[in-house]
Amino acid sequence: MGRAGSEERSGWLFILPFTVSMALFFVYAIVRTAYYSFTDFDLFKAPSFVGLSNYTALVSDELFLTALRNTIGFSLIVTTVQTALALALAVLVNHAVRARGLVRTVFYLPSIMSSAAMTLIFLWLFQRDGFMTAIVGVVLAYHRHILLFFAGIAAVQGALVLKARRRYDGVSIFDPFFLLVAAASALTLVVACALAGLLPVFDNDLRVSWLNTQQRFFFMPVTLWSVALMNIFTTVPTLMLLFLAGLQSIPNALYDAAEIDGANAFQRFRHITVPALRPVTFAVVTMSIIGTLQMFDQVAILGDAAPLASRVTLAYYVYENAFPAGASSRIGMASAAALVLGILTIAVVYVQKSVGVKERAE
Repeated sequence: MGRAGSEERSGWLFILPFTVSMALFFVYAIVRTAYYSFTDFDLFKAPSFVGLSNYTALVSDELFLTALRNTIGFSLIVTTVQTALALALAVLVNHAVRARGLVRTVFYLPSIMSSAAMTLIFLWLFQRDGFMTAIVGVVLAYHRHILLFFAGIAAVQGALVLKARRRYDGVSIFDPFFLLVAAASALTLVVACALAGLLPVFDNDLRVSWLNTQQRFFFMPVTLWSVALMNIFTTVPTLMLLFLAGLQSIPNALYDAAEIDGANAFQRFRHITVPALRPVTFAVVTMSIIGTLQMFDQVAILGDAAPLASRVTLAYYVYENAFPAGASSRIGMASAAALVLGILTIAVVYVQKSVGVKERAE
C-alpha cells in the first residue's frame, strides 16, 4: 500500500502542471465566458445580468450571420482542398526516388514562415496590378493557346496509348514517355498555329479587385477566397508531413501482393493507401476543421484593405466586439459569439467523426 500510494502521488505530481494550466486557461476561461455571455459588460463597469439578450441580439445581427456563413463556407472549402492537396503532395514526395529530402524541404518551407509575413506577401500579390492579376491577364489573353495545348496533349496521349495497348498489356494512360511526346507535339502545334495567325492574342487591361470588394463568388466573398488560397498555401505542408509519415508506415508487401494480383496504380491507391491512411486522414481533417473555424490572424492583418463584411469570420467577430475601434467593449456579445463558435466547432468535429472519415484503418 505504501508503494502504491507513493506511485499515485508521483503520478499526480507529474500531471499537476498540466492540470493547473487546464484549470486556469480553459475551464476557468470557459466558465467566465459563459457568465459574461449573460451580462452587459464593457470592462469598466460592473457586469449587469441581461439574460438571453446577447444571444437574441446575435440572431438579429446581420454581421454575425454573415460571419457565420463566411466561417462555414471557408472551413468547408479550405478543409477539402488542403486535405486533398496534402495527400497528393505526400504521395508525390513518397515516390520521389532522387532528392527526396530536398523535395520534402522545399514543400515544407511555406509552413515555417510567419503567418503575418505570409499575409503581407499575399497582400502584395493580390493588389489590383499585382502578380495574381498578371497571371489571370495572361490566361485570358492566351486562353485559346492553352486550350489547344491541353487538347493536343489529350489527343496525342490517347492515340499513343491506344496504339501501344494493341501490342502490349498494362500500358498506363499516364505513361511518362508518352506524356513527354504528347506535350512536345502539342507545343509544336500551338506554335505553328500561332505563327500562321490562327490563334489571336486578346489584349486586355485587366484590373481585378481581389481584396477591397464586396462581390461574392458562389457562397463566399471574393476576399475570403483570396484568404483561403493563402491559408491553403501555408497549411498544406504541415498536413503533407502527417500523410507522409502515414504512407511510410504502410508495408510494401501489400503493394507487391496487389501488383502481383494485377492491380494497377490507381487500384492500389484506392484499396490500400486510402484505407490504411484513415487514422491520419481523420487527424488531418479534424485539425483542419478546428483551424479553419477559428481562423483569425490572416483576416485581422488585412485590416482596412478589405470591407469588414467581406472578411469577417466568427473569431474576428468576437475580437471586433471585445475590442471595437473607437467604441466601448461589448464583452457580453463577444462572449456569446465565442460560445457559439466553440459549440459549432465541437458539433462539426463530432459530425465529422460520426459520418465522415473514420479513425480506424482497414
